[in-house]
Amino acid sequence: MRPFLFYVLCFILCVGCFHGADALRRYKFELREVEYTRLCSTKKILTVNGHFPGQPIRVHKGETIIVDVYNGGTYNVTIHWHGVKMPRYPWTDGPEYITQCPIPPGGNFSQKVIFSEEEGTLWWHAHSNWTRNTVHGPIIIYPKKGSSYPYPKPAREVPIILGEWWKQGIEDLYYHFLYTGGDPNVSDAFTINGQPGDLYNCSKDGTFKLSVRHGKSYLLRIINNALQVPLFFGVANHTLEVVGTDASYLKPFNATYIGISPGQTIDAILHANQFPGRYYMAASVLEATPDIGYDNTTTTAIVDYVGAPASSTPSLPILPIYNDSRAMENFTARFRSLATEKYPIDVPVNITKSMFFTFSVNALPCTGSNDTCQGPNTTRLASSVNNVSFVNPTIDLLQARITAIISYIIAQLCS
Repeated sequence: MRPFLFYVLCFILCVGCFHGADALRRYKFELREVEYTRLCSTKKILTVNGHFPGQPIRVHKGETIIVDVYNGGTYNVTIHWHGVKMPRYPWTDGPEYITQCPIPPGGNFSQKVIFSEEEGTLWWHAHSNWTRNTVHGPIIIYPKKGSSYPYPKPAREVPIILGEWWKQGIEDLYYHFLYTGGDPNVSDAFTINGQPGDLYNCSKDGTFKLSVRHGKSYLLRIINNALQVPLFFGVANHTLEVVGTDASYLKPFNATYIGISPGQTIDAILHANQFPGRYYMAASVLEATPDIGYDNTTTTAIVDYVGAPASSTPSLPILPIYNDSRAMENFTARFRSLATEKYPIDVPVNITKSMFFTFSVNALPCTGSNDTCQGPNTTRLASSVNNVSFVNPTIDLLQARITAIISYIIAQLCS
């Protein structure tokens, strides 16, 4: 009996990590620092394979892949697969010190990524401090092979990653606001696919451009990588057909703008049905909290119709003003699941327990120096759920799981 239980333990700990790994498609992620120039100045940023934003991961629904990560940076990093459910396998999901240890400088880690029910757009990003500011990229999940979209296939699919840029190093920014206890410095620019756009200094040449043909349709896979702020997004003179969010299909609806929260993805079809010209796509902030500093700039990219005069001046979309939270509510209130025979939705109707959650940012009393009490009225800011702030656990989930398994087997051996 005892040798049998010993072999069961070895099987549980080892086979799940290695069985079938060689048969899976693999991606190679090398984290390294590269110099990038934005807003008239240059700084080193952490990237994957030297790219900012990072490369897309393209899979089919139900596929499993391996991502081999090498950390060539100077500090600990993990990679997270945002929105991927990873059923019964959180051990390579990325949150550092929760389900896995971070990858140290010079270290390697192969991460299994299991796609199950997801279909649409998600994204990957670093999950250590604020390194996701520059370490991120799209995940594009196609329907199962032999299947198709629940809407006409677009002429082209284009990731649109909304983000922020600071002239200051992102690690310096992060540790400075932790030290001061106040709000972090607002960004120096918003970005579309890593570029601030025409309206910022030293940025016109790098502005992202989307070339379109009149009469064609283009699927925009929009991702909000801004660290803390929701954004409004739109394309001048065009209506967007919203068809999905967070790797789930929606009943299609038309909108002149979208509202997108940090970490959220939205799939929207751009129909190139306007007079052939040049039009700005643009994004700007939603910040409805009074007396909070915010970045009031607008990032742009250009929708460029084939055959349009190169000298034509793009027009800007009309977006909601910075504090119009009702505009965000009105947009998200239109979300309805597709709920077809092929894409059913099983919503529980027998609710046996109700739970109430309040997410907030608290102002805590502060007994330190003025340097460390820069929240409102010399307090320190701390986020909370139901008025309880997060505390790191004393044991990570994987260790707890293995410890429980070992404890069970030892109990069986000693019985």
